[in-house]
Amino acid sequence: MTEKEIAGIQQAVEMAATCDVIIVALGEDDLRTGESKSRTALGLPGRQEDLLRALHATGKPVVLVLVNGQPLTINWANKYVPAILETWFPTNHAGPVIAETLFGDYNPGGKLTMTFPRTVGQIEYNFPFKPGAHAGQPGRYDPNGFGNTRINGALYPFGYGLSYTTFNYSDLRVTPEQQRSQGEFTVTCKVTNTGSRQGDEVVQLYVRDLVSSVTTYDSVLRGFERISLDPGETKEVRFVLKPSHLELLDRNMNRVVEPGDFEIMIGASSEDIRLKQTITVL
Repeated sequence: MTEKEIAGIQQAVEMAATCDVIIVALGEDDLRTGESKSRTALGLPGRQEDLLRALHATGKPVVLVLVNGQPLTINWANKYVPAILETWFPTNHAGPVIAETLFGDYNPGGKLTMTFPRTVGQIEYNFPFKPGAHAGQPGRYDPNGFGNTRINGALYPFGYGLSYTTFNYSDLRVTPEQQRSQGEFTVTCKVTNTGSRQGDEVVQLYVRDLVSSVTTYDSVLRGFERISLDPGETKEVRFVLKPSHLELLDRNMNRVVEPGDFEIMIGASSEDIRLKQTITVL
């Protein structure tokens, strides 16, 4: 670290000492993300994490506002910073929106459309994925497998997102429970705002083919619905599963709906599954 960088961080620390809350905007610009702009790592560029650590060391509450065009491996921030707001590359109207969110005048409800890895070594780390593609196969006696070390799990999974309120999922119903391959299934559930703030929730529908003639994805997103709920309010969410939602490419590269069992999953993210039910295609 150069003397100039050290002086800049020290200046920021001295200014932060006069504040009740520290709001620090970090991330990357468009020169560090995009086509033909590969990086050897996905951490915060330059000395930004050093700055973040120094500000955290003041003991003041820290809010991290991320400005970035791709997932970043912000493991330290995830562990130690109490509040992180993802803004991606915001527009010229972003200032008021960010301020309203930070001050609580707006309750965010967005969910991630991509997976955040813990390390660049996990790439390609994506959703949906095939079973075993993310090395989640520990050995019988050794959690690291048979001589293979790895990092399991996403930093933030596909579909992840937080709110200033909380939501409860209940009363999953799939009708009919058995259907012919060209029939439709209706999926309904109830979502209740169990917090004290009005908020939006993105209800996500995932499907898992339990037995198939070829290897399929572990699960796939087949629907989502954003709903707005007042405190204590309950709404019913409805999805229709069409035959195309249950199709696979068979060994002859034909799209078919194979008979068998499928697991219907409703959740707040691809990993935060709240409700499950099995259906059968005859």
